[in-house]
Amino acid sequence: MITLSSDFGTPYPAAMKGVILQRTDARLVDVAHDFPRQDVRTAAFWLREVLPYFPPATHLVVVDPGVGTDRNALVVRAGDHALVGPDNGVLLPAARRLAGEEGLETALIDEREIGPVEPTTPADSTADSSERASTTRSTTFHGRDVFAPAAAAVHDAEIDSLGSLECLESGTWAVDLELPAAELEGGRAIGEVLVVDGFGNVITNVPGSSLDGRDRILANGQSVPVGVTFAAVPAGERLATVGSHGYVELDVNRGRGDDAFGLEPGDRVVLEPTENDSD
Repeated sequence: MITLSSDFGTPYPAAMKGVILQRTDARLVDVAHDFPRQDVRTAAFWLREVLPYFPPATHLVVVDPGVGTDRNALVVRAGDHALVGPDNGVLLPAARRLAGEEGLETALIDEREIGPVEPTTPADSTADSSERASTTRSTTFHGRDVFAPAAAAVHDAEIDSLGSLECLESGTWAVDLELPAAELEGGRAIGEVLVVDGFGNVITNVPGSSLDGRDRILANGQSVPVGVTFAAVPAGERLATVGSHGYVELDVNRGRGDDAFGLEPGDRVVLEPTENDSD
């Protein structure tokens, strides 16, 4: 299996799939192609939460605001999984969740060892040059020209060591990314918004245990009820709850928490007991 994740929307992922299917008969599974554009941290968070539910696979990830620059292209083997993508930190939270820091092996993709990526039907040599498909590696679409063929090679190798592939060379990541942790001070938690999902749920980095035993909390000074489910409050009402990822969310039942709380990714969040709530 090869999974694919990107911020490409459509139709660019189809070209990556075409390149992979020229080189391997792997089963292709889309994780998401609608990550916020060029938002490495959001993609890293969701990959960390989603990829551990897959059986062993090669995971192709392209959220790459540095495409065409001197940033490295990276492969990380994490236990029985391999992650392929740019060296901008996007792979690392998921890799650490899959195998822990000690279980990681890394290598750099040597673009010179990747064969040319070409259409299966060559353009007519008599056609106007503007109509011919280019076989030159693009500086703006490494998803197709670098990462897709590398993912196919890693998948088909079935290797214990990355060093046995000609398209890889020894090396490690240059850019690390660790998602921030909240500060816990007694009954008070100081954190931030990690992501906002498609429902408008505000996902913080505050551990869900911060809500244990509480009926209400102050969220940035605003008193809100604590609920186990969205339906713990009437439709349109705000609440704090614990999401499937184990973090505190600030939500609205059948509405958008980001609008109601005025929060977006990166914003500071302070959760603390109400005046009538004791530790």
